[in-house]
Amino acid sequence: MSMARRDAFSLVALALFILLAANPTSVESIGVCYGMLGNDLPSRSDVVKLYQTKGIHAMRIYAPDRDTFNALKGTGIELIVDVPKDLLPSLANDASAATNWVQNNILAYDEVSFKYIAVGNELMGNDANNILGAMSNIWDAICSAGRCGQIKVSTSVRFDVLTNTYPPSNTVFGASHMGPIVNFLKNTGNPLLVNVYPYFSYAGNQDQIRLDYALFTASSTVVTDGQYQYNNLFDAMVDSVYYALEKAGGSSVGVVVSESGWPSAGGAATTVDNARTYNQNLINHVRNGTPKRPGNLETYIFAMFNENQKTGDETERHFGLFYPNQTSVYSINFN
Repeated sequence: MSMARRDAFSLVALALFILLAANPTSVESIGVCYGMLGNDLPSRSDVVKLYQTKGIHAMRIYAPDRDTFNALKGTGIELIVDVPKDLLPSLANDASAATNWVQNNILAYDEVSFKYIAVGNELMGNDANNILGAMSNIWDAICSAGRCGQIKVSTSVRFDVLTNTYPPSNTVFGASHMGPIVNFLKNTGNPLLVNVYPYFSYAGNQDQIRLDYALFTASSTVVTDGQYQYNNLFDAMVDSVYYALEKAGGSSVGVVVSESGWPSAGGAATTVDNARTYNQNLINHVRNGTPKRPGNLETYIFAMFNENQKTGDETERHFGLFYPNQTSVYSINFN
């Protein structure tokens, strides 16, 4: 190699190093869900400032919210916004309603970095009947506005749309509405959003699932499935989704983990230390992907705050990384 070519190669290598150093994969991988079911939460503008202060570059909210959109303008924080389930029948059956929804909630806020529209969250049974129609109409509206290269349209599913999940390679979709949804995602190039909670799997099967396997702290292989070895439950669960997608004809469909987390109180193994351990290990882990699908795995931690008006089990009110007064429930590093 000539000296000139060697110098040019060195300059390219140096530039690549600087680019990678300026854009660490861990930051690109992680967002945090911003739930609003509390009567003591900070203002929307203070919440966005907290995201910025902590270096959190992506957010999920569960319904359009004008104050949040306005606070996000110009920040570059990427956003998942959900479509509430009560709107799905009209959006599925009336293309003009979908066009109006997109205009009023997406296009009207051109300084907000919308990344995904989640058409429904964890809908099952009859509630799932309108997902596909609403997704299709919203997608058409996004594309008609020239934004389908920038904003993806999907739905966020719970893990129990799957069945036969052990070992991961046995997994298939057990929910009948998933086949047409997978076909839509494949044909449009959109990913599937999946809520993945090793905590709930552990809490419901403590006689079968080791705590260290759920917390990313197992020191050796716990499950072997063909050519793949698993030392944490999160990877096994995500790879179960990939296997199900393949069997449904969606091998090209990507996966975004739209929720994952560990509560700090209220149930089995819900300590501050376990919550910290799980979420910090999750942040550190997802940059590498899974045994079946290595590479960056975009993941959203649930949730930003403890929410005192959430219903259900006591654990539901203790998933927050922060208290409503914006102090940390435990120390965690997003970088």
